[in-house]
Amino acid sequence: MQTRWTDRYAQRTQSMRSSLVRELLKLTDRPGLISFAGGLPAADLFPLERFGEACNRVLSDVGGAALQYSTTEGEHPLRELIARHSSRYGIDVTVDNVLVTTGSQQALDLIGKVFLNPGDHVVVERPTHLGAPQAWNAYQAEYVSVDVDRDGLRTSELAAALRSGPKIHLRTAKLSESDWSDALSRTPA
Repeated sequence: MQTRWTDRYAQRTQSMRSSLVRELLKLTDRPGLISFAGGLPAADLFPLERFGEACNRVLSDVGGAALQYSTTEGEHPLRELIARHSSRYGIDVTVDNVLVTTGSQQALDLIGKVFLNPGDHVVVERPTHLGAPQAWNAYQAEYVSVDVDRDGLRTSELAAALRSGPKIHLRTAKLSESDWSDALSRTPA
């Protein structure tokens, strides 16, 4: 008798689709392809000698402990450094407020696990960060989109989107101070 695995999957998997990022990364194996994707720099640009020196220094300083599992929150000295660095920007955090992740997708998944219930609204800009909806779809979030044009955020759309009572507003477009001024000038009175 063969096991019907699909009958054993959680209901939320019925709406899951293949990762668009995964599908795009498959294309990067093509010979001669030059990718302009964020997070995928040309391999020959990595400072391999400096990475090697750093690895050797860590291994000589702490030995095999560097290769062991760490605490869930991340290495304490790194979290201390991040907390200190954040204070330079007026962000008052302690080491207990810092959680190190392996990347943005893990961070987005944790945010979804902690904050999102099925049906919760998330305001996203259009276009938005590709990975956020991918991370949050499993938590059955509903997305309310707000257009961003060459003049900045469409504030009239944002006002309506915020009235939907979102749990999260995902900012993806990096707007300068003048962009915000322009966007605010378009805000209806």
